[in-house]
Amino acid sequence: MAYDDLRSFLRALERDGDLKRVKAEVDPHLEVGEITDRVNKAGGPALLFENVKGSAMPLAMNVFGTDRRLLKALGLKSYEEIGEKIGGLLRPELPQGFVGFREAFGKLGAMAHVPPRKVKDAPVQEVVLTGDQVDLDALPALFTWPEDGGSFFNLGLTHTKHPETGVRNLGLYRLQRHDKRTIGMHWQIHKDSRNHYQVAAKRGERLPVAIAFGCPPAVTYASTAPLPGDIDEYLLAGFIQGKRVDMVDCKTVPLQVPANAEVVLEGWLEPGRMLPEGPFGDHTGFYTPQEDFPALTIDCVTMRKRPLLQSIVVGRPPTEDGPLGRATERFFLPLLKIVVPDIVDYHLPESGGFHNCAVISIDKKYPKHAQKVMHAIWGAHMMSLTKLIVIVDADCDVRNLHEVSWRALGNVDYARDLTVVEGPVDHLDHASYQQFWGGKAGIDATAKWPEEGYTRDGGWPEMVVSDPETAAKVDRRWKEYGL
Repeated sequence: MAYDDLRSFLRALERDGDLKRVKAEVDPHLEVGEITDRVNKAGGPALLFENVKGSAMPLAMNVFGTDRRLLKALGLKSYEEIGEKIGGLLRPELPQGFVGFREAFGKLGAMAHVPPRKVKDAPVQEVVLTGDQVDLDALPALFTWPEDGGSFFNLGLTHTKHPETGVRNLGLYRLQRHDKRTIGMHWQIHKDSRNHYQVAAKRGERLPVAIAFGCPPAVTYASTAPLPGDIDEYLLAGFIQGKRVDMVDCKTVPLQVPANAEVVLEGWLEPGRMLPEGPFGDHTGFYTPQEDFPALTIDCVTMRKRPLLQSIVVGRPPTEDGPLGRATERFFLPLLKIVVPDIVDYHLPESGGFHNCAVISIDKKYPKHAQKVMHAIWGAHMMSLTKLIVIVDADCDVRNLHEVSWRALGNVDYARDLTVVEGPVDHLDHASYQQFWGGKAGIDATAKWPEEGYTRDGGWPEMVVSDPETAAKVDRRWKEYGL
């Protein structure tokens, strides 16, 4: 089973020797980020900074920094475990198309009996601060990279709901601390919370917002998952952890938040109130430029009596984003197969920021099958932002990037096997020559057929492989060789 709250998970990590308490005073201005980035890239432990300059609140970092820790947090032995459960539930029906994709997730929540559960009393509301009592400077926000435009909260789970339908959204967005009561909401153009804000502004209404820190691990993961806008992330969290998530009504806004969170910020977003946000050293490894984003006034802070905060460092990979991205890749394979049943397996490399590149294997069945899959991926929900798609045959290990590169670099006639299109790209993409859209490419690295125009004598050559009998003989005698 997954852990009910952050602190119980940290205690388990400490028992395992996988958490280090840092008692020395550390500065959230650059120092915490530098320490955390070094420890993460070395595969080191989770960190609990107990003495953060300017704050009485301990700060947990690098909590999900290894696959081992994230799997432990979610109560899993492997990322494939959830994918297999999802696939097992869907296998009897396998609904087709995007509508089927949405229905499938609804079915998961219903069948697993894991919708969130409302409670009256919550640890996160042991302390309630309102009005002038609110002081965001008391929370350890991070100034991570030298050219950042200010201090940020990087792991605040943002809750909004659609002003017309009431459908809730849980998302993970960076949050710039502008002053003691104001937070910048970095809502990118493709995000559901941005849509909620735009609908509210068009109606002339303010939008209620609640931001939760230090949530149960399954909830934190679910906030990163690229779900359709009408699917509740708390269904996914409940499904992953195998039980319902306890939720409590906020004190000043009509929203619910995890009862076992550590800190919650509540406020109303006035239509049209914008402030410059950024620059910020983002998960792309580059600074994203300053832009105007909605500015939220915090009216209420609720917390535990002795709260702690959780944050994350992003930047040039590898970072703590890595395990979260790998979890999403594996969890969503069965659901992606609903939309694109041609897929055998796929891989989203961390070096491509997960969303920029997709390596996809197929069991090729007809001419130009690879191109059909490329265009299907570019039409599949948030996969539409993929900039490079590499299609390989089913015998290729998509996670072995050496093998993938060998096929993509030496198995391709780029005059025929390269597809170039234009379409939407991520809000943070700095490489496109204009914002929000740009060029994309698909590489067909499969073996080519005569029907596709490959008519050279002898057809497509066979790959070099060992003689099976000799390979088995060498396996048997290996110790004899003294190698």
